[in-house]
Amino acid sequence: MATIYDVSVLAGVSLATVSRVMNNNTKVSEKTRQKVLSAMDQLGYRPNTIAQSLASSRSNSVGVLVSQLDGPYYGPMMTEIETALRAGNKHVIIAAGHSVESQEKDGVEFLMSRGCDALILDVEAVDDEYLINLHKGNTPIVLINRYIEEISDCCVYLDNELGGYLATKHILSQGHTDLAYVSGPLYKLDAQDRLLGHKRALKEFNVDFDKTLFYEGNFREFGGSDAMNHLFTIDKPFTAVVCASDQMASGAIAVCLERGMKIPEELSFVGYDNIPFPQYISPKLTTVNNPIHEMGKMAAFWVLKHVYNDPKAIVENTFIPQLIVRDSAKSPHK
Repeated sequence: MATIYDVSVLAGVSLATVSRVMNNNTKVSEKTRQKVLSAMDQLGYRPNTIAQSLASSRSNSVGVLVSQLDGPYYGPMMTEIETALRAGNKHVIIAAGHSVESQEKDGVEFLMSRGCDALILDVEAVDDEYLINLHKGNTPIVLINRYIEEISDCCVYLDNELGGYLATKHILSQGHTDLAYVSGPLYKLDAQDRLLGHKRALKEFNVDFDKTLFYEGNFREFGGSDAMNHLFTIDKPFTAVVCASDQMASGAIAVCLERGMKIPEELSFVGYDNIPFPQYISPKLTTVNNPIHEMGKMAAFWVLKHVYNDPKAIVENTFIPQLIVRDSAKSPHK
């Protein structure tokens, strides 16, 4: 079995130079790097990652805990995290918490048991105190899509209250006063914040929040379709529906189209997240941009900067939502 010494002899360089190449050190010329890589290839040499970890006290792996593994929301986030860390010669280990406290804690323990150098956490069920105590431990953590004031420096998040406000303000500005609201599950902090923003906009326009036109959904398409079917059983008129996610808005609109309704002529909609597919349906969905892919990238950059001391990693912690106006909402008087 070839050794690092064999590689150095064949490449005609020192052991230190081989080590620098293996660790992607920039203090090696490209010509020398290629000589070493060629020698490693000829000898079939593979670095002993366990030995490297013991020598450097680093595993070069980062744990990522997300709420779920499917859907158009978490996929882009995980892709950006993996891409950014892979560019820094780091690898990810992924676990899912499924928004259940016990499973989120199990996921954290699993990732820590694998010797991860840091954890990127998208968690919803564990409380702030648990995360604050976790932050005090030896493994650095960065929270994504969550803000805790006591550990704000390691939070990458969107101002969801402002996003909820912008969505509803847009509908109200067009003259709608009879609004239905389809929220996400209210045990989730982002769903709570979006609802708070919705209520702030209503108050600003002197429109009462109507509990009978409120439905707690689940951020999924079938949550939107269930909401719409429920709202149609209520003997109360409404001209617009504000949905706390694009997926729910898509499910709700599908129910309307099945009934032969014209959108937005008969009913206006606004969503939230700006996931890809609602921009290609008809009508194209007005929504609030939730740059989850950028937040994923920033969480990875946070780790590269604070754990691996990468001077090129520039971190942005706070993201501001933007309204994306398309075709799904119009004035009720036109």
